[in-house]
Amino acid sequence: MALLVQKYGGTSVGSVERIDLVAAKVAAARERGHQIVVVVSAMSGETDRLLKLARSVDPRPQPRELDQMLATGEQVTIALLAMALARRGVPARSYQGWQVAIQTDQAYSKARIRNIQTERLLADCKAGTVPVVAGFQGVDEAGNVTTLGRGGSDTTGVALAAALKADECQIYTDVDGVYTTDPRVEPKARRLDRITFEEMLELASLGSKVLQIRSVEFAGKYKVPLRVLSTFQEGPGTLITLEEHSMEEPLISGIAFNRDEAQLTVSGVPDRPGIAAAILGPIGEANIEVDMIVQNVGADGTTDFTFTVHRNDHERAVEIARRVAQELRAKGVRSAVDIVKVSLVGVGMRSHAGIAAKMFRVLAEEGINIRMISTSEIKISVVIEDKYLELSVRALHKAFDLAESRIV
Repeated sequence: MALLVQKYGGTSVGSVERIDLVAAKVAAARERGHQIVVVVSAMSGETDRLLKLARSVDPRPQPRELDQMLATGEQVTIALLAMALARRGVPARSYQGWQVAIQTDQAYSKARIRNIQTERLLADCKAGTVPVVAGFQGVDEAGNVTTLGRGGSDTTGVALAAALKADECQIYTDVDGVYTTDPRVEPKARRLDRITFEEMLELASLGSKVLQIRSVEFAGKYKVPLRVLSTFQEGPGTLITLEEHSMEEPLISGIAFNRDEAQLTVSGVPDRPGIAAAILGPIGEANIEVDMIVQNVGADGTTDFTFTVHRNDHERAVEIARRVAQELRAKGVRSAVDIVKVSLVGVGMRSHAGIAAKMFRVLAEEGINIRMISTSEIKISVVIEDKYLELSVRALHKAFDLAESRIV
């Protein structure tokens, strides 16, 4: 008998009919002899509705009151699922975050979990009752309700699995696993049977929307086996686990891309120590996150300094960069939003040379110009024009044989 934590996202509980489907899946797992703890999100669209409602009263609502309000979305879902389970003859009990208690810091809207009290949940499991826990929320040391940020229910599920020492944390969603790339861009994308925590973390940070980054970090830190499954179709899903050597380890596990990039170049900057800090310091102080950075030195003693930011921060970043450029007596600032970042990810890169060269050759053969390059031990990212996104992903997917099945 295994102890499983099952997390169901907003689309999985988006209607009464879907909640009943979730109840059926939980009941079936319980009939197979497993102990089940369930974590659920708010019904799809509910958090956005509540956020819009709050902002109609105050465009900048007080963080404490906003969290108090947003946490009500999950309260509805946990009660409905507990009712649906009871109707099927499965004893169930719903819990809000503070009732468990999921203890967090005091950072409203982006709180981090510090501790989880498991006594009540373990007692329920021992008694044959299914605990249904609200995701996305907790309580700080002063008793205030806090929320964990968008996608925080994934983190709740993984954190509960770690605290309970569960055999597996199962993330149920509207896709049946992790794919080599987005099937909407490359129809030949293949579902992966397994992937390492490290690879999944890179994919999540580079644009893959399957799992929240923090949940993958948590799972890797506490070595919680994590499985992505579909609520709406049967299948083994994708297991995210520690790195294991297979008979034929793939060079590349997946291709991620991010459309939300903007590029800025401060040109003609004096080439002297401290220039990078002078440019990026004010950007960071404005709470704008910088992604990729390239610095080119010219023959005239000046340098071009290029970096990328999230597209939502583009206008603010340009405004700051122009002010800094004037102070540094640089030639000017150029920017572009017609770009995307495409990345190859795979632990096989550690032991195989030539992957970057092959990637660059494939793109060159398709007439795709590379604007920026960034590498790490298991990742290669390039910035290209956004009009070449689908072409580049499909060409790279084919070149690295990602559609072919492999021995695992």
